[in-house]
Amino acid sequence: MTKDELNDQYFNWMYQLVCDSRYAKGLSYRKLLHHLHEIDFTYTIPMDGNRWEDGIDLRYRFGYEEGYIQPMIASYLDDRSCSVLEMLIALSIRCEEHIMGDPNAGNRTGQWFWNMIVNLGLGSMNDIHYNEKFIDKSISRFLNREYQKDGTGGLFTVRRPKKDMRSTEIWYQMCWYLAETDIV
Repeated sequence: MTKDELNDQYFNWMYQLVCDSRYAKGLSYRKLLHHLHEIDFTYTIPMDGNRWEDGIDLRYRFGYEEGYIQPMIASYLDDRSCSVLEMLIALSIRCEEHIMGDPNAGNRTGQWFWNMIVNLGLGSMNDIHYNEKFIDKSISRFLNREYQKDGTGGLFTVRRPKKDMRSTEIWYQMCWYLAETDIV
């Protein structure tokens, strides 16, 4: 297997985690997700380094689930920084598996992912309506924490933030968001 083949399989694996028939509704979001995978996740709040690490760990989860040995993952996939896509999917998985898991509701990883995509303003960016400049502007606003105090334009919007969301690590933003939602 070549490096490009493994990278393609990894992308397809990530894509199917969040774009199954339950969430994608017959639309393709390959262009959007591929572009998000090309953008490095950067952070200014030190604890957001945990989100970066989770994104890197996603590569090894893929390797484990798909039967690839760690040295192959390290050599073929672990040669770049964590992407925005990896961070978003890893955060969605962590939300589902560590906080919101409910056997009666099924796996809602895709739901958490698409909630963030919609709040970023990218929910309409399917392959037909793809606008790379708009996406870049939205992701830049998020990475540079130029969204609103309540999180609007970032990953999570809350009605009553405990403090300015722009100075709050992503994990706490997510927890405050979940505490305000009616999703059970």
